Amino acid sequence: MSAPWADWDHIVKIDPDKELAPGDTFEDVCRTGTDAIEIGGTLDVTADNTRRIIDACKKYDVPLYQEPSNPAVVVDDDALDGYLVPIVLNAGDIFWVVGAHKEWIRMEESLDWEKTNTEAYIVLNPEASVAALTEADCEQSPEDVAAYAAVAERMLHQEIVYVEYSGTFGDPETVAAAQDALDESVLFYGGGITGYDSAYTMAERADVIVVGNLLHDRGADVVAETVDAAKEA
Repeated sequence: MSAPWADWDHIVKIDPDKELAPGDTFEDVCRTGTDAIEIGGTLDVTADNTRRIIDACKKYDVPLYQEPSNPAVVVDDDALDGYLVPIVLNAGDIFWVVGAHKEWIRMEESLDWEKTNTEAYIVLNPEASVAALTEADCEQSPEDVAAYAAVAERMLHQEIVYVEYSGTFGDPETVAAAQDALDESVLFYGGGITGYDSAYTMAERADVIVVGNLLHDRGADVVAETVDAAKEA
């Protein structure tokens, strides 16, 4: 049985520390046509502000996943379809490769392994909060990124490889190189999607595009345009 993300084209990522665009509701977000909603962010995320989004979205027929930024913010809720846990392959601080994950297992007496999956992140925007937090080495060529992708799939057996340019639009050549290195893993791309055209460009190269800041900055109607682009690419 294939993983659900094998059939996805688009994810909306909601940052618990940010408000929706003026006039938007969580119903609007869930009606964009996205394949899944991922709840997570880098800074000032708590269990309480995460739960607020879960409670607002769980009545709608859209898969809900939490992407926990650290073990303390994990929410145990039956409304969640699962957890997508980042492993930052190019982190300079080993805590974000395996340390945080070890602490979660120590804290959680009965972790639900059926709902827990990892994402092999390659962080490429040095100005992003996630790059600063993890001390990521973002000076990576397309060949480097392709090699990281191959390590993720072949050595670490990761189902998801995530090329992350959070806050800026990435290099299409680099994303294409990551895709070419993969045979079975699903390639996620996130960063700098501003509308239909940028979404289409990256959806041609990645299996799944992740749209986050656009939701908070410009709203659900523009996000819906990126869903169309992802489906049409």
